[in-house]
Amino acid sequence: MRAALYDRHGPASEVLRVEDVERPEPGPGQVRVRIEASGVNPTDWKSRSGATPRPMATFQIPHLDGAGVIDAVGEGVDPARIGQRVWLWLAAAGSPWGTAAEWSVVPQEKAVPLPGNASAELGASLGVPAMTAHRCLFAGGPIDGKTVLVAGGAGAVGHYAIELAKRAGARVITTVSGPQKAELAAKAGADLVVNYREADAAGEIRAFTGDAGVDHVVEVALGTNLKLDLAVIGNGAQIACYAAEPADPALPVRACMTANLVLRFVLLYNVPTEAMIRAARDITDAVADGALTELPVTRFSLDDIAAAQDAVESGAVGKVLVIPG
Repeated sequence: MRAALYDRHGPASEVLRVEDVERPEPGPGQVRVRIEASGVNPTDWKSRSGATPRPMATFQIPHLDGAGVIDAVGEGVDPARIGQRVWLWLAAAGSPWGTAAEWSVVPQEKAVPLPGNASAELGASLGVPAMTAHRCLFAGGPIDGKTVLVAGGAGAVGHYAIELAKRAGARVITTVSGPQKAELAAKAGADLVVNYREADAAGEIRAFTGDAGVDHVVEVALGTNLKLDLAVIGNGAQIACYAAEPADPALPVRACMTANLVLRFVLLYNVPTEAMIRAARDITDAVADGALTELPVTRFSLDDIAAAQDAVESGAVGKVLVIPG
């Protein structure tokens, strides 16, 4: 099969290459998926570059997310799964067989049935963004009736956080940096979209929430946004942070204590498998309901994988996909 791979860390154009490699066979408890679309996330270029390196044996086919059709199963897997459309999560975690290839093999629980109303492109866009959003929203309990602030509502995690929170019965505020992103966030269903670069962003949010403040924050940049978060949260609020900035933030402990703030950090690689499986089930149900939608998509061929990863590293708006076929 044709696959993109690397065997050392470095810039995309220097270490990524496309080669013919032996097509993998599924082992016990595994399925093999013919990949129709491979989703690119920031964690993919960070792992490849060496910024956040993952263990690598001889080579690594990148990308955690994807969608396709099961064409072979290993021992212990129901043969009826052959021919099933699926979306994949964390395919390349602890495995060389990421989704930037014509085929991938994954443990059967990481290949989740894709509802018939969903495209392969939507399926390949779920994985890391939707599961991160789910964990940030629900790890602390139900959010029905609560007010949720989603930082960066036009990003992939922010997009699914808005949609999952609305589906769960929350009021959703989101912050963005400009008109194009505001349009995307509003389309996802946010009740209030605020440009965080405006001088009175906190006042605009407070006018919406009243004295109660925000109950829950899904945060992409804790250091940058903590001042705003503390200005708008209510007593006992939770902030769930899923990304790291180049410099660690200084934490104003007294202000956090005064707010009785709960601060949670989320990294999917270390979330218990049982919680990930529950999240995948909830996300699939939301897709079947039509509650989760596609972001604008930029497609790259497998031969252009370096450009695809560079686009994500440069902050491309929407979702970047690699199409192996």
